Amino acid sequence: MALRVIGTGLGRTGTMSLQRALNALGFGPCHHMSEVFAHQESMAWWIDAANGKPDWEKIFADYHSAVDYPTAAFWRELTAHYPDARVIHTVRDPQRWFESTQATIFAPGGPPARAMESEEGIVGRFFEAVLGDLAPHLHDRDYLIGHFLRHTEEVEAAIPPERLLVYEVGEGWNRLCDFLGVRVPDEPFPSENSREQFKARVASRTAPAADR
Repeated sequence: MALRVIGTGLGRTGTMSLQRALNALGFGPCHHMSEVFAHQESMAWWIDAANGKPDWEKIFADYHSAVDYPTAAFWRELTAHYPDARVIHTVRDPQRWFESTQATIFAPGGPPARAMESEEGIVGRFFEAVLGDLAPHLHDRDYLIGHFLRHTEEVEAAIPPERLLVYEVGEGWNRLCDFLGVRVPDEPFPSENSREQFKARVASRTAPAADR
């Protein structure tokens, strides 16, 4: 499958809500970090990509769109590899984004930190590969916010405006559907992966089997 939509926004910018929206609009299945945990064999493929040996057809064989990490870490390569894909760049207030990361994806003891600190086999290597230069700075407000802002600037500079939608998921359906050329659905826009939902999902993955 060739990707029809590529999401370049960083995690905690509404990427899971966008994943659900793209699935509902007919652009699914949509890849998201949650898919990596559901199919952990793909971690080795992403490590290969970080080492300059990507096999995008294998990674995205079952998907028509992709958002969130690890996709966002490879946005330059992917937007070049799939030149006909539309690009959606999700954004939010940078300060609120930082606070959200610290309570979820970059929380002390969260999945990336725990895996990298404990050298937890392929999971640790996967996070080190896809986070790259971010890995030593997961709790550095100035560094992360600077990265967040530069990331948006670089995407806007590299992607032609007719191919790019810079978007906040709180806007709802209208601009998204207009950009993708599809009808606005008769259902509320998805609202997924709140801090509480994220923490519950992580807890369910790390709980002993008897507790699940």
